[in-house]
Amino acid sequence: MTADKELDARGLNCPLPILKAKKALADMLSGQTLKVIATDSGSVRDFQAFAKQTGNVLVQQETVGGDHISILKRR
Repeated sequence: MTADKELDARGLNCPLPILKAKKALADMLSGQTLKVIATDSGSVRDFQAFAKQTGNVLVQQETVGGDHISILKRR
């Protein structure tokens, strides 16, 4: 899936991937998608909770090698 914006959060630990994603989403329009690539395994669970709390949609999650990829749609 192609995203409107991509955020490389590799090497960052909780809560930095979430904080950077929150900042990126704030600069996006409703309906646009953000792809976040993180190496912190906790980010999978964190982005699930983040989506529920903020009303943004978690479109997809997958792990490729050591990268945990989350795609969020701006509310």
